[in-house]
Amino acid sequence: MGKLLVLALVAVIAWKMIIGRWPWQPRISAGKQALFNARKLLGVSSGATRQEILSAHRQLVAAVHPDRGGSNTQIHEANAARDLLLAELPHDAVK
Repeated sequence: MGKLLVLALVAVIAWKMIIGRWPWQPRISAGKQALFNARKLLGVSSGATRQEILSAHRQLVAAVHPDRGGSNTQIHEANAARDLLLAELPHDAVK
């Protein structure tokens, strides 16, 4: 019984190393993962409005601006997150 448990443990660890996720974790598409990361970076929820996204972006950019010790890479990541989240919002009908 002990050998079977050790074999199962080794198989699970090998799965994690090869596939990159635990066997019990659901598969997440690259698009959904990018949206999750963008929301996490800006600190907004999945139901965030345009104004909430823009406000969070302004706060993040102010904090990571190169003049305040941040880097251009952080600014580019913040801009990409903002653009991705704004692109996912439903477009309002033109009045």
